[in-house]
Amino acid sequence: MTAAERETAQPFGIDPRGPRFGATITSVLLLVVVLLGLTEPLGADVVERALQPSALLLTVLVALFAWGAFAGIQKHPYGAVYRRLIAPRLAPPTEREHPAPPTFAQLVGLLVTATGLVLHLIGLPGALVVAAGAAFIAAFLNAAFAYCLGCQLYVLLVRAGIIRRSAARA
Repeated sequence: MTAAERETAQPFGIDPRGPRFGATITSVLLLVVVLLGLTEPLGADVVERALQPSALLLTVLVALFAWGAFAGIQKHPYGAVYRRLIAPRLAPPTEREHPAPPTFAQLVGLLVTATGLVLHLIGLPGALVVAAGAAFIAAFLNAAFAYCLGCQLYVLLVRAGIIRRSAARA
């Protein structure tokens, strides 16, 4: 079967275990950011703050959230790792998920972590730890309990008519 045939044969949606896999990696990295941020003194200037290990790791996570938010959850690096290395070893998913809510969740993660990073860079004590902690809680809930806060927010905003449901196909 060619790749094109496999693509058309697959049902609509994404394997919900993929975003959970990414949330697991993200939660571990965010926990490292929190622990580093709690042990590092606030840098004296913006350059020193930007070069702190916690800020560097959070910058990487901000970039990954941006990738997922703007390129879509299907093109996220964690998704590629999941599809290539993990999914072939698992049974096919029993259900599939629309990609819009997890993609929106990436945007929420981006906003939270980028805000904390910017506030840290301008010198607000604790901003990096608080933002990384909030993002950690959301990522951990998704990883451990399959409860995606960003996805739930997406559903609430769609129901309220604030945003329109995406019609994009996975």
